[in-house]
Amino acid sequence: MNRKTLPPNPNRSVDYKGKKLKEIWLAGGCFWGVQAFFSRVYGVAEATAGYANGQTENPTYEEVCSGRTGHAEAVHLRYDPDLVTLTSLLHHFFRIIDPTTLNRQGNDRGVQYRSGIYYRDAEDLPVIQAVIAAVQPEYRQPIVTEVLPLANFYPAEEYHQDYLDKNPGGYCHVDFSTLTAAHSGINNANTNDQTNLESLYQKPDPKTLRQKLTPLQYAVTQHDETEPPFQNQYWDHKEAGIYVDVVTGEPLFSSKDKYDAGCGWPSFTKPINPASITYHRDHRFGLDRIETRSRIGDSHLGHVFDDGPVEEGGRRFCINSAALRFIPLDRMEEEGYGAFIPFVK
Repeated sequence: MNRKTLPPNPNRSVDYKGKKLKEIWLAGGCFWGVQAFFSRVYGVAEATAGYANGQTENPTYEEVCSGRTGHAEAVHLRYDPDLVTLTSLLHHFFRIIDPTTLNRQGNDRGVQYRSGIYYRDAEDLPVIQAVIAAVQPEYRQPIVTEVLPLANFYPAEEYHQDYLDKNPGGYCHVDFSTLTAAHSGINNANTNDQTNLESLYQKPDPKTLRQKLTPLQYAVTQHDETEPPFQNQYWDHKEAGIYVDVVTGEPLFSSKDKYDAGCGWPSFTKPINPASITYHRDHRFGLDRIETRSRIGDSHLGHVFDDGPVEEGGRRFCINSAALRFIPLDRMEEEGYGAFIPFVK
């Protein structure tokens, strides 16, 4: 792995100031590659290489490498839960490690190279356990990745930070192909670039928009109205495909992430691309809710709640059918959405 093959970093264009960030610590072998990988996962504000859960204070790299301090090479992630869930981060994690090997990853062997997930927030534990249960069937051997509360973490020396960015020829055991595929599929060059996005998915002028949309679609997307529950097009729709913004055509949700929440509106555990959704505090009707809108069309979509399936990250995107247009899987290629097929299958 060298610098030329590293995917672009979508977080460089995101302003995380003032965001309420969450934390998790991941150990997956040599921290150079783990840090480079997760710093490029959209929604990760900071990724810091360091040493976790050992017996000594402020260890040096040489001391950790001796195996006598008990530390694991780990990466401290601070992430925006509005953009990426812990569930998603952990699924990424298990794609780049072998969780069935003890004290070994890639060519590296030793207790400092064990795999581990360390947490401070007790509410993270059931999420971690749910992800491990979900991925265990993919392996013949039992998962031995340790899951523990964080006892301590010490940042590594400065020369270890962003090592692969500073040393293109540096050793790395991590496979970045899952990020490369995600960037090419979700971003279609770079969907985190507003200019490129607007060239792909344009909002029509007001006159055209009124002609294009039904009265209900216009009322929902442009005037923040809500359609009746159980009396809308997609609340119990089960066909495979994607749901796009009815105004611009921007991909928003996959049928793979749709589930029946019993609320009478289409419900999803997550958007295809977290960047396609914007969030706004909504105090209407005496309630305190988080409204969701499409980024390019600025269409009112619905609201997001924290009562979704825990094993999928715990979020429920409750969306108006009138804000969506459904594209069946067998028509996605024909309608120009072929790059998103992997997110449906």
